[in-house]
Amino acid sequence: MKIERVEQVYLKMPLKHHFETSFGRETHIHKIVLAVHSEGLVGWGETPVEELPHYSYETVETAWHAQRDELIPTLLASDIEHGADAPDLFKRTRGHNMAKAGLEAALWDLEAKRKGISLRELVGATRDQLPVGVSIGVQDTVPELLEQIGDFIEEGYQKIKVKIKPGWDADVIGAIRAEYPDVPLMADANSAYSLDDAAMLRALDAYRLIMIEQPLAYDDILDHAVLQAQLSTPVCLDESITTVRRAQEALQLKACRIINIKPARVGGISAAKAIHDLAAADDAPVWCGGLLESGIGRAANLAVAALPNFTIPGDISASDRYWEQDIVEPAFVLNDDGTMTVPDGPGIGVEVLRDRLAMYTERQAVYP
Repeated sequence: MKIERVEQVYLKMPLKHHFETSFGRETHIHKIVLAVHSEGLVGWGETPVEELPHYSYETVETAWHAQRDELIPTLLASDIEHGADAPDLFKRTRGHNMAKAGLEAALWDLEAKRKGISLRELVGATRDQLPVGVSIGVQDTVPELLEQIGDFIEEGYQKIKVKIKPGWDADVIGAIRAEYPDVPLMADANSAYSLDDAAMLRALDAYRLIMIEQPLAYDDILDHAVLQAQLSTPVCLDESITTVRRAQEALQLKACRIINIKPARVGGISAAKAIHDLAAADDAPVWCGGLLESGIGRAANLAVAALPNFTIPGDISASDRYWEQDIVEPAFVLNDDGTMTVPDGPGIGVEVLRDRLAMYTERQAVYP
């Protein structure tokens, strides 16, 4: 298919409530939205980067540069046919997974629209309803956290994930378990600890957590293998899994028992599918994490998370969890049974609202 032009839009979207992790507190979420035009159709993708290099080395500026100066010119000079061909097309550029993922997602969306099928069908998934969970950041007080958890349980979310960091960990998890003894619960450390903290992490075994996510360094495999051998609670790797090869290393070294697959973090839908298949062959469950995507990225994540080995509820919350107004319609809502419906319309299955896109636009460009 001939790619006629590409739009690149930098958005800054205000959160309904602040979101705090071990990296700090956020009140606005930054991202780059891509629109790829071909033969009267538009494919949409999202690059959920941050303003500063905290979760990842990729930022708005690095992704904008990589897309503008390398990836988009490469795409415009190509005659690509399938979204799955994007990794090979972009292989000359090392790293920059999130920059690549936004363009690749737009190509998957475009291909599905050309074929008149949903992205879920194109990915090869069959489920149309997915159980989903919610991620809760560090709060000012434990009672405030407990109140939020109660509200989300009442709404129907099937898994509660709480952020932990030094000084906000074992005692907090203990308080949650005392108040909600049976809620499916996990803790996400975002790389806040080292092996020196193994005793505290072992103490979390008492609270029957589904998993402890990325407790050690963001780029580590080996120390996680040492830690996992000391814990009965499964370790889940997130930031450490940036490629299919890294996933293979982690599974072979028994550094984790669960993998969080964020398509943007691993380079796109193609890599996410490959890691899903690899983990399934190793009997390791996976789940789909979130990077506070807008409805564009959320729709793509749902399509990927409909694959069969995504057996743990993902962080794919309703639109109103984070946004007063999302940039797509229909908005994503939580069903009464704690599931979310995977869009079944052509492509990502939602309409991007240009007027709302304009509300949050900080910068835009069109190529050529």
